[in-house]
Amino acid sequence: MSPKDIALCSVFAVALPLGQMLFKWGAVYNERLSGPFLARVVVNYPLIGAFAWYGLTALLWFYVLTRVPLSLAYAFSLVGSCLVPLAGWLVFKEQASWTMIAGYALMVAGLFLIVRPA
Repeated sequence: MSPKDIALCSVFAVALPLGQMLFKWGAVYNERLSGPFLARVVVNYPLIGAFAWYGLTALLWFYVLTRVPLSLAYAFSLVGSCLVPLAGWLVFKEQASWTMIAGYALMVAGLFLIVRPA
């Protein structure tokens, strides 16, 4: 993979947890709203932001896939998933167990094995 391709995949990997954080903020914000479900969705600005962010992220993913084989690019998305619990722990004070941390560390190690030069 070229440095540009690695950078694009890395940006995508970071974009995924940012979207998840927006969804979580939307869920927290939803608790403060009243009224029917659809009315709350329409005024839930973090949720609307999450949908918009995912639209942009989907366009980035499409661009990445025009340059990088799916089998390599997808490994970055898995590592992006590892950042979600870290962000949940840092921002929302969610619990993280040692087994969870070890599992995610193995996923990151797997990425390094996949993208290393042959």
